[in-house]
Amino acid sequence: MDTIQTGDRYGVTIPVPGIPLADQRDLVAGLPDLGYTDVWTGEADGPDAFTPLVLASQWAPELRLGTAIVPAFTRGPAVIAQSAATVAAASRGRFVLGLGTSSNVIVERWNGIPFDRPYQRVRDTVRCVKALLAGEKVTEDYETFSVRGMRLAAPPPGPVPIMVAALRPGMLRLAGRESDGAIINWLSADDVPTVAPYVRETDPDKEIVARIFVCPTEDAERARAVGRRMIAAYLNVPVYAAFQEWLGRGDALGKMWDAWRAGDRAAALAAIPDAVVDDLLIHGHPGACREKVEAYREAGVSTPVLMLIDPDDPAAALRDLALL
Repeated sequence: MDTIQTGDRYGVTIPVPGIPLADQRDLVAGLPDLGYTDVWTGEADGPDAFTPLVLASQWAPELRLGTAIVPAFTRGPAVIAQSAATVAAASRGRFVLGLGTSSNVIVERWNGIPFDRPYQRVRDTVRCVKALLAGEKVTEDYETFSVRGMRLAAPPPGPVPIMVAALRPGMLRLAGRESDGAIINWLSADDVPTVAPYVRETDPDKEIVARIFVCPTEDAERARAVGRRMIAAYLNVPVYAAFQEWLGRGDALGKMWDAWRAGDRAAALAAIPDAVVDDLLIHGHPGACREKVEAYREAGVSTPVLMLIDPDDPAAALRDLALL
């Protein structure tokens, strides 16, 4: 537990909360010395997925960089390929492109784009972006879009791994079949054995990246209050609600869903059981948090990626949660 084994990966989400992005140079530069091997970004209503990684590529050249994730709907495949090629070049090949559906909230409500056939859209985007990053000229009618005569002027010199964010069996199988692995989140360590076999049906060595929410505090009441707000915000989104039902939390979350549909937000928060919060949000003493993160690896995750939630001191939290 106190040392990182050769080949083990250990990541963190950037930008870390509570510090302006422009002021995170020293923090990111110090991550390799703490045993962190990866930094990953998300893309919802905060920073975009690519810019923090470009900065990190110069601040800490040892780190692997990844997006978790870039939505397949909100950029066209050519723009995704251009951005991926640029980060791959800036990082000298240390970049992983994570793609996914995102959600109807982000795609439709915030961006005005129909959230139509998400499985097919991700599949088509993976296939098209792969071809573009390989330097091919693409003229193709995919099921969800068409591309005519696109070729990157400066394709990356080497392969760019592509991973797919996945929740349920169809997308998990797609991740294992057509990409380099899967990105998973909003699940406990005990849930990993449910999802991992679908990713690894055709290749037992496929990488699985897990984004793990960690609230580094021993104040359980505070952590659970934060966790309830997060759960209410995310797990009422249809794709995540369906995922939790598939994992077996339908009964535990049913009262929350009912209250949310009725418009009673306070009742929805109050209906979320402590046990569900404790399953989906790691909190407690740093040593206990590290053990819970390690449980994901033992369950089949290749790369745990911490997402710090509400830290009092982000830099201290990263030191406390480090494996070295």
